[in-house]
Amino acid sequence: MTEILHIVGGGMAGSEAAWQAAHMGVQVVIHEMRPNVGTFAHQTGNLGEMVCSNSFRSDDDEQNAVGLLHWEMRAAGGLIMSSADQHRLPAGGALAVDREPFAETVTARLRAHPNVTISSEEITGLPETGQWIFATGPLTSPALGEAIRAETGAEALAFFDAIAPIVYAESIDMEKAWMQSRYDKGETEEERTAYLNCPMDRDQYEAFIDALLAADKAEFHEGETASYFDGCLPIEVMAERGRETLRYGPMKPVGLTNPHQPDAKAHAVVQLRRDNALGTLFNIVGFQTKMKYGAQTEVFRMIPGLENASFARLGGIHRNTFINSPTLLDDRMRLRARPNIRFAGQITGVEGYVESAAMGLLAGRLAASDILGHALPTAPQDSAMGALIHHITGGAEAKTFQPMNVNFGLFRPVEGLKGGRRGRKDRYKAYTDRAKSAWQGWLEQCALDAA
Repeated sequence: MTEILHIVGGGMAGSEAAWQAAHMGVQVVIHEMRPNVGTFAHQTGNLGEMVCSNSFRSDDDEQNAVGLLHWEMRAAGGLIMSSADQHRLPAGGALAVDREPFAETVTARLRAHPNVTISSEEITGLPETGQWIFATGPLTSPALGEAIRAETGAEALAFFDAIAPIVYAESIDMEKAWMQSRYDKGETEEERTAYLNCPMDRDQYEAFIDALLAADKAEFHEGETASYFDGCLPIEVMAERGRETLRYGPMKPVGLTNPHQPDAKAHAVVQLRRDNALGTLFNIVGFQTKMKYGAQTEVFRMIPGLENASFARLGGIHRNTFINSPTLLDDRMRLRARPNIRFAGQITGVEGYVESAAMGLLAGRLAASDILGHALPTAPQDSAMGALIHHITGGAEAKTFQPMNVNFGLFRPVEGLKGGRRGRKDRYKAYTDRAKSAWQGWLEQCALDAA
């Protein structure tokens, strides 16, 4: 009888790993402790629940590395991408989803699969036998975290991840705000008007920065230390780095024209993105925060158009743990000291929903192939997945290892192409063309090996 694959964690990585392995004919048990054991950020017991944002970021598979990762996952029959496409919301050139039906679909499809069983007990240690994938993500339970630290013999690295607030659409003043994607990006009118924009003049911006800096912040527990991941900084931390930082980040005013004052150029713009299919909820883009709840409502209501905002969810902050993968994992995502155990998702040191799901896809396929007795080759380094896994399992400097989003800086150079900004468009297209060819070749080889 075929050995069972056990997957701990039912987030993006665990769900995708289970889907891939089950489709290869392996019996899978997903061990998801929710809803019996909750976390700070999760609201339901659904698999694939999105807790930080409803965006999978850019869907451009020719000029953007995360869009290329979308393409590779779709080509591999990925559960997360197909479910995201089913519940897609207008978001310009990004892939945003209606988060609740998305998670419900992921859960229903896994429950319906004949090779998948879902168990709701908490796993608190690393088993000695059997094939396991640990995909517990940034909110690994304390007991399991301690077991991982004890096994690896090293302190887990950590940073704090912050959640952006969500506003009820009906409470936004549309006499001050307007709908427009930056640079009118998108092929349809719905895509070109996917973002809600709130403009600030110089005085409003300066007052907003002062309020951010003075606001009460959440305190960390005694003895709790960590560094932030630059891709998910709280806005008040960005403001502390310089008063202009937000104007060159989430509040940049470029590519937008205010129809209420077409001749006036905004000094800064706050953008909100639709968070559900009904269009009743909008999340404030890039506004992760560690401010206390009372301070959040006061500060965010300083934003023109949000003076009377009602919040469906305020921002929050939580501890995020990950392992030092370059020292602990081999190129097949196995724990070097315990090769029956693999890690996948954010706990490996990738950052973002898409990257987490991609690492789950690889871990699920690699583990299933080992169980079935036809070990797959590692993902080609010239693919987006291959570049990312190469980085976390050996390409990164172990002493300074930090969470990483997929980006073209992880790709090997293409010979004969210009460097610098002027050659970027051709260079990125060359990266994506080469990656698609490499990935498609890998999928074809996997199919032949399995036949």
